[in-house]
Amino acid sequence: MGLLDILLGRTKPVAPDLDQLFALPGAAVTLQAAAGFTPTGHGAVCFATVEGAAFEQSHREVQALLDADTERDGPPVELTLDGYGYSWLVSRRSPDQLPLLVNDLHAVNSQMEVNGFGPQLLCSLAGFEDASGRRLALVYLYKRGTFYPFAPLPAAEQRRDNALELQVRAALSGDLRIEQDLGRWFPLWGAPGL
Repeated sequence: MGLLDILLGRTKPVAPDLDQLFALPGAAVTLQAAAGFTPTGHGAVCFATVEGAAFEQSHREVQALLDADTERDGPPVELTLDGYGYSWLVSRRSPDQLPLLVNDLHAVNSQMEVNGFGPQLLCSLAGFEDASGRRLALVYLYKRGTFYPFAPLPAAEQRRDNALELQVRAALSGDLRIEQDLGRWFPLWGAPGL
């Protein structure tokens, strides 16, 4: 960063640190103790779709790699599109297999990055639920290298539980690199894996 950048208030973008994903199992223990949320076993990686054979080949390779996992219970990894035109690679594991789910999310991000599609990666999420059925996602922002909680209200259309999100932020601040700019806590309405 140069003097001109400092004077103009520009900052150097944070480099993604995919190894931050491996902090999720430890954060899950804290989350359960502090708020009663346990993993659902569902997670997903969101990326902007790019036209072209190279991109198609890349996400087919990732999907084949994850589908080859012989320890996977239930359905294979699936690719879905949301209402906004973004692609989601969704992985489902049993709730007690959060470390394996994290490995899936890391593998997808890493493979896309290695194949030159890092700029298309947007976020990854791991789903959680409490005994009353409230849902929560811990969202990793690829371009920021940070996490934030997203808690949609169960019976409301496109409303979130801000109090719960702030409670989770406080509880996990020692476990995860939490996004400090609340304006970047984007809602993920209808996200697969949540």
